[in-house]
Amino acid sequence: MSLNWQGVFPAITTPFREDGSIDHNFLHRHANWMLGAGCHGIIPCGSLGEGATLSFDEKIAVMKTCVEASAGKPVIPGIAALSTQEAVRLAKAAEDNGCRGLMVLPPYAYSTDWREMKAHVVAVMKATKLPCILYNNPVAYKTDFLPEQVAELAEEIDNMEAVKESSTDVRRVTSIAALTNRITILVGVDDAIVEGIAAGAKGWVAGLVNAFPDESVAVWKLALEGKTAQATDIYRWFLPMLRLDTVPKFVQLIKLAQQMVGMGSERVRPPRLELIGAERDDAVAIIREGIARRPSI
Repeated sequence: MSLNWQGVFPAITTPFREDGSIDHNFLHRHANWMLGAGCHGIIPCGSLGEGATLSFDEKIAVMKTCVEASAGKPVIPGIAALSTQEAVRLAKAAEDNGCRGLMVLPPYAYSTDWREMKAHVVAVMKATKLPCILYNNPVAYKTDFLPEQVAELAEEIDNMEAVKESSTDVRRVTSIAALTNRITILVGVDDAIVEGIAAGAKGWVAGLVNAFPDESVAVWKLALEGKTAQATDIYRWFLPMLRLDTVPKFVQLIKLAQQMVGMGSERVRPPRLELIGAERDDAVAIIREGIARRPSI
């Protein structure tokens, strides 16, 4: 069992109704829309999917909806919990419910040394036979899997096939590639995709794709094909919005972008709250300008 990790993989947002429950009808439509635009799989229950606010049962229900909507393309849920035991249980449930891969995160609240973080990742990845991608996001989770540690995990875990590199340092792509050729590197921050591919990455775990799937697939494809000038033309237009993915309120900002393109709602689950005042006005201006200048793809 293996996956082709080359492509654009939306970290899909979780839509909520006014009463705070998950809107599974829209989730199905949203996933299907992005896959229809050429995305290569769906990643639910991650950071952008507000996974930390979802109950175990809600995560399983989200996975099932995405599998139903996936039209045969892989669903690769984020696997994260407060305890290793619960993360292992979630990984097994994902396999039982038709998911074809796992994106394994460090624990939500506990960040410590390499010995403990390695033990957590190994336990979760070895709990199933599903192909796995390691999620490295030291900015958000305070756990930093260094290039040599990523390479060590890749050599020890047969079903670890990829890494989502979200350190924001594109040099990490080069460093990981120099240490191991066994795994695929995916860019995990939106405003480093062209640079990341130039450094050797092959895939993109994307955020603004939730509102702009055609443009996301186009910029990834052109960059991968070495058509740098054409990719850069789209990328320069896209960058002000892509940068919305790299700040603490990225969930609110991306959901606002979805609402403004008519594909979603800005509703979030507390402790997150919808944007208000000048903060919202500034974001609306950026997104409105992007929509007005949207290139023809």
